[in-house]
Amino acid sequence: MSHLSPFQTFLLLSILKVVVVLVITLTAVAYTVLLERKVLGRIQNRWGPSRTGPFGLLQPLADGIKLFLKEDLLPIAAERPLFIIAPIIALSCALISIAVVPFGGMQTVKGVEMFNIADLNIGLLVILGITSIGVYGIALSGWSSNNKFALLGSLRATSQMISYELALGLSLVGVVLRAQSLSLRDIVNSQGAHGLLSWNFFGGFQFVGFFIYIMAAYAETNRAPFDLPEAESELVAGYHTEYSSMKFAMFFMAEYANMITVSCVASLLFFGGASSPLGHLLPADFGGPILSAIFPILWFVGKVLGFLLLFIWVRGTLPRFRYDQLMSFGWKFLLPLAMVNIIITSLVIALRS
Repeated sequence: MSHLSPFQTFLLLSILKVVVVLVITLTAVAYTVLLERKVLGRIQNRWGPSRTGPFGLLQPLADGIKLFLKEDLLPIAAERPLFIIAPIIALSCALISIAVVPFGGMQTVKGVEMFNIADLNIGLLVILGITSIGVYGIALSGWSSNNKFALLGSLRATSQMISYELALGLSLVGVVLRAQSLSLRDIVNSQGAHGLLSWNFFGGFQFVGFFIYIMAAYAETNRAPFDLPEAESELVAGYHTEYSSMKFAMFFMAEYANMITVSCVASLLFFGGASSPLGHLLPADFGGPILSAIFPILWFVGKVLGFLLLFIWVRGTLPRFRYDQLMSFGWKFLLPLAMVNIIITSLVIALRS
């Protein structure tokens, strides 16, 4: 790269980062589905996918090929342009938000940070903004299908997302107050000093904020026990009732990509992101340059995997809410609790300073 100009180097490294992260994210989405089927199988005392490839590891590939080759049906009465664009909006918003997630330590090559696609000083706001746009995909899919079940599902999803978005945003204010920044990198760095004891969950006493965040995140991603928009026993398949082939696959991928994003944000904001739980017990250059670059990524991946397993475990063990209980829980319990958490955190920070 010595003969390239600084701009060309920056552009080349940026494109490389985007491609690598996109490939890894899509692979992670496919294998999160397999992980869910395997873990749910174990919870229900059965094997889960085990025939396709060794230990069923090629099952995601087989599912992808099957969905790709299926006939793409379009209802006669559907609003065609919106029907087609809805899954694209849902998947795009799910994938774009990964761009601001710092998934490793501060490693720069030719002045370009390697383990973060875009280090924005308002990274947290960007994630909240993009994920809230994702609701348009679901709303349009239900309306454009011209199907009563799909419309009911999308109305449920929209009201659910709007209700829980508020609690989700407010649950993160305590973390922002402690870090004095909206940059995800700064929030991670503020938790790096003493390892486990510096994390917002333990040292920052933000466990109430974390509880609110994780509840709201379940509702935002339409996961059990908040999976009312696609309640099979009531609404066939909810907002994607009329979708088939790759359009259905895009909604499916969007849900799992959102799960991964939510898990990334939870580990960044409350559990120190890529920082080690051992803090400065291990020196920064432990194991040489290669291992010191790999270890933070492994810590981060481990934390995200832990959250994904929590998502799956909850799905396998808890029954679905009734819709009025779902809305009451968001407005009457989580929202006031988030406000109380902000007030107490502000008071403690003010008294300490």
